[in-house]
Amino acid sequence: MVSALLSKIGLPVLVNVVAEALGSVDTPVTKGAAKALREVDEAIKRGQITPEQMQEANRHAEKMSEMELAERAANIGEINKSLRAEIASEDKFVRRMRPTFGYLMAFTWAAQMMGIAYVIVFDTARAGAVLNAMSSLSAIWAVGLSVLGIYVYKRSEDKRLQNGERIYWNQ
Repeated sequence: MVSALLSKIGLPVLVNVVAEALGSVDTPVTKGAAKALREVDEAIKRGQITPEQMQEANRHAEKMSEMELAERAANIGEINKSLRAEIASEDKFVRRMRPTFGYLMAFTWAAQMMGIAYVIVFDTARAGAVLNAMSSLSAIWAVGLSVLGIYVYKRSEDKRLQNGERIYWNQ
């Protein structure tokens, strides 16, 4: 993402913007990074970094951006290929994977929430510990719900395609 931004606006502007942004954050690390970027900005202004070197840096950023976009396109292509294989599969388990996963996620989420509600109402002395323990599960829930979100989105897309609707990337 940074390489795409760099290829669009150029290194000197990006150095200045990032230095200002980091300078406004009150930590030693960000202050040090902002100082270093300001020194780079000054070196550019004094001509210690030549325009040819800047052009080379911008060319490098453009190449990195192209490589990143190609990698993303390949990843999306693989995901779409596996989803198409799932849709075309005659195996009942493969075809029912998305709804099964969705029902399991809903059931486990409901069970967890009911358990937490029970502890809050009937065992309030332990409620704080249970809520803290629950927060430790946020990463695993984020993964599961992200997968479910992709499943739901792709299934909605599949249904629209079956109904003959056109799908645009920028909807």
